[in-house]
Amino acid sequence: MKKSLNTVFLIAGSEPLGSAGMQADIKAITACGGYAACAVTSIVDEDTRRIKNIFHLPVDLIVSQAESFLGDIETGCIKTGVLPSEEIIRGVAGVLRKFNHIPLVVDPVIVNSLGVQLVTDSAIDAYKNELFPLATLITPNWREAEVLLGHKLENIEEDIKELGRWGCSVIIKSIASGEGWLSDYLYDAKTDKVREFRKPRIITRNVNGTGDSFSSAISTYIATKYSLEEAVEKGEEFISRAISLGAEYEFGHGFGPVHPCFMEDKTVHQRIYNEK
Repeated sequence: MKKSLNTVFLIAGSEPLGSAGMQADIKAITACGGYAACAVTSIVDEDTRRIKNIFHLPVDLIVSQAESFLGDIETGCIKTGVLPSEEIIRGVAGVLRKFNHIPLVVDPVIVNSLGVQLVTDSAIDAYKNELFPLATLITPNWREAEVLLGHKLENIEEDIKELGRWGCSVIIKSIASGEGWLSDYLYDAKTDKVREFRKPRIITRNVNGTGDSFSSAISTYIATKYSLEEAVEKGEEFISRAISLGAEYEFGHGFGPVHPCFMEDKTVHQRIYNEK
């Protein structure tokens, strides 16, 4: 019997801490029962307190990495992380148009946790014009959602559907919903429904890579053939457990990682292989 891996292909950056970017992605995908592969877009030098330097790889090398994998290996889902320039976004979109039969999760890394915009306005326009129309799901946090909307979040159902105007489903993350609570909101473009996922806020500094890990978990469950809503449900469970466990550890002097490597239900790991 032939078997295939539940593969998630990442197009993302690398950093030395192992807590964000492709390192966090790979851990989350593995913990959720998938097989991770990656085209590297940038190399970041940072510690737990600050980013020190960033080197962007040439666009043609990023494109070639993606074409080498996607042209050869059966892939269950593609997920983008850090795409640091307009040129890189356009180059990646050009590749992904050739493989638009594969589900695509776009995590638009455009704003940091302090609300500082990380990419140019032209790069944000490239996300909107080039990548979002190809996406199955986009996963902005609430700050990124406001940048993409061009205004503050006011009516969540109207705002999240506005972000779906490119034909993609949307999840907006980490909206305060009462003292001690956060909510994520999912808009499913196929059903035109909005669903709230409400959860207690966990007080911890170990939140670096939370968005990367969450979107990678969802991507893995999509690759494992769950419906979008089921994939998000399982992703929510995963990231809540990862944050809760990560809060128990000390890591550096600043923002540490979530902990994705708890033991999942064995049936999830068994799904890493699909019998054909």
